[in-house]
Amino acid sequence: MKNTYFKKVAVACVATFAFIGIHNSTVEAITQYEVVNVESLVDIGQAYGPIMNELNQENNQNDNQKEIILNKPDPAVEQSAEKKVEEPAASEPETAEPEMATPEPAAEPAPATPAVTISTQEKDLFARLVEAEAKGESYEGKVAVATVVLNRVDSPEFPDTVTGVINEVVGDAYAFSPVQNGEINKPASEESIRAVEEALTRQDRLNDCIYFYNPEIATDSWITTREVVKTVGNHVFAK
Repeated sequence: MKNTYFKKVAVACVATFAFIGIHNSTVEAITQYEVVNVESLVDIGQAYGPIMNELNQENNQNDNQKEIILNKPDPAVEQSAEKKVEEPAASEPETAEPEMATPEPAAEPAPATPAVTISTQEKDLFARLVEAEAKGESYEGKVAVATVVLNRVDSPEFPDTVTGVINEVVGDAYAFSPVQNGEINKPASEESIRAVEEALTRQDRLNDCIYFYNPEIATDSWITTREVVKTVGNHVFAK
């Protein structure tokens, strides 16, 4: 009779504890234990005390874990927030406008320096000879006639000045027919003057030609035996 009474008390106590503060998981844990026969309240405490202590510890552990999980800050979020505070927003670099270089004015080509220097009076005589000998010829033809005169100045076979070459006498006549017939006394054109200036720079010596003639009107057969270098207009240039 006494054993039956204590069994009922034990069952009632266990049911009361389960109803007051134990979760579903705790109830499941209780149902896993076997009912123990006890003779007194002391025996009940000894029988069910360890069970209740274990359940309380498990409940406290679950609560602590939940609290820790809820309150633990996220390291990635904190690090991102610190970067936003510490790092200022990067400003775009200012683009410098390119400076426009001022083009320098093109230098005018320097006039060619004459390789042969002659006086103004001699230059006028020279231009008048070119005008008389190459009248009606192209500018290139006039430059070529002036070049022959200068080649003769450089040749040991002729006088060593422009005036001496122009006024040279061969046999009983002047070397240049305009000197013989007086055409050299007429003024020179601007083109003949420019042709003389260019010839004086000695840029093209016509392969050192020292003769020129018009094959249509030439009367000296000897001149036709000279080596022909170039033909310009109506004149043949030879050496």
